Amino acid sequence: MQKWTRWQDWVALVAGVYAFLSPIWTTTTTTATWTVVVLGVITAAVALWSLALPDDRSSEVAHMIMGVLLFIAPWVMGFADLSAMAWTAWITGVVTFIAGAWAMPLSNRLHMQHHPAPTH
Repeated sequence: MQKWTRWQDWVALVAGVYAFLSPIWTTTTTTATWTVVVLGVITAAVALWSLALPDDRSSEVAHMIMGVLLFIAPWVMGFADLSAMAWTAWITGVVTFIAGAWAMPLSNRLHMQHHPAPTH
């Protein structure tokens, strides 16, 4: 697969950018702001990594991990009562996780094409 073409990575990039920009228009606290900004920036960086190296399977796993972290952040960091910020984290987390999971089979196929199993 060509670089910069996998739609799942673009979806994860948009989710990460949305997360880190969301404190601009959402009622928030310092903890909630820093949590979604940091997780959003990391999610966007992982998406860029995945777009640049589409056959690197570990980037898809990283998407899924970031999705889980975004999803659990409102409870772990104590901002589940800020409904707009919590919903932002939950939705961007689910979207990021699904994007990573959806891209995993394709990434596995690409990896196998570029790194065939050794034969005896």
